[in-house]
Order: sequence, then C-alpha cells, then structure tokens
Amino acid sequence: MKVINLSEQNSVLNHFLREIRDVNIQTDSLRFRTNIERIGEVMAIEMSKTLSYERTDVQTPLGVAPVNTISEPLVLATILRAGLPLYQGFLRIFDHAENAFLSAFRRVNEQGGLEIVAEYMAAPSIEGKTLVIADPMLATGMSMESSYLALLKHGKPRHTHLCCTIGTPQAVDYLRKALNDSPDVTLWCAAVDPVLNEKKYIVPGLGDAGDLCFGTKL
Repeated sequence: MKVINLSEQNSVLNHFLREIRDVNIQTDSLRFRTNIERIGEVMAIEMSKTLSYERTDVQTPLGVAPVNTISEPLVLATILRAGLPLYQGFLRIFDHAENAFLSAFRRVNEQGGLEIVAEYMAAPSIEGKTLVIADPMLATGMSMESSYLALLKHGKPRHTHLCCTIGTPQAVDYLRKALNDSPDVTLWCAAVDPVLNEKKYIVPGLGDAGDLCFGTKL
C-alpha cells in the first residue's frame, strides 16, 4: 500500500489545513466545510496525475483539438455524515464519476473495545473500476477498512484510493496489515498527526469533523 502525505509538499493545501485546525476559525461552519471541500479538490487533482489517459479528438469551431482524457471509470464513495464535504471536493473534479454512500459509526462493545457498525450502503458495481473512498478523519483505520470491505461485495476494483484529511501512524499501520499491504491500494492523507489519544481522537487533529461541519449531534 502506497502512502502519500500531501502536507510534506508546499502547496495551498497547507493553507486550508491551517484554517480547519484553528479553533478561532472553526466556529464558522461554512468556512470549515468549504476548506474541507477545497482539500478534496486539491487531493483529487493530485490523484488525477496517477490515472490512465487516452487521446480524444474534440471538434472546436475552428478545427480538431487532441486532448488526453481520463480513461478509467471512477466510483466515489463516502461515509456519512462527516465524509460529505471531502467527497464533494472530489465530485467537483471527477464530476463524471459514479457514486456510493455508506453509514458507519464507532461504538464500544461488551468487551470494552471499539467496533464499527455499518447500517446502510447504496453503491453501483465497482468491478474493474477505480474506487475512491473519502473520509476526513483516519484515526484507527477501522471505519475505512469496514467501508472498503463492504464495497467489495459489489465487485473487485481495479485500484482503490483511500483518502483522508488527517490520519495517524497507527491507522496507516492498521490498514497496511488489514489490507495485506496491497499494491492495488493507495492511501492519501492531507496530513498525518503523531498521536491517537485514549478516546481515539487524533492529536493535535482538529476535533470532531462531523460536528464542525454540521453541528453537534446527540
């Protein structure tokens, strides 16, 4: 599994990262959502450089222009609700893609450990297609793994791109092991933070992305 940490490069993405982390800016939920969407757009453009292309001839008013266009069928997937703004950023760039939606949440089981509960999925076939899963916070990696495995019920993708705003080394290691370090999977992170605390929140992180986007839930 290839891991790409975009914050290691100097780009405007780091400006958006700074703003979504800033407690003084986070109070503006519209600005927070917009910056998450912008991160998705930047990540999608970087990802587009790794896809396959084919030449297409386009008729203009004055002649024919050759253009290289993406030749891979794409499926964009996200985990409700927190994943929606990041997914929206990808959809603005890959507006020709098919789409999939899943629900997943964490809860403490009877043994005191965390488990992921999935209750809903709407997805097309992903057989032979390029799958992109967008989820902003990659804390343990369990939600991402659960969503990926659920989508495999709809076929085997040609390649899978797992995309997050902020991840942790623990989640990266977990996904490497869970997915057998598959060469057919790429993990994209806008940033990787060093610590996962006892409540499974990323530190320094940014807090609860879903609440910051859409308001505090009960």
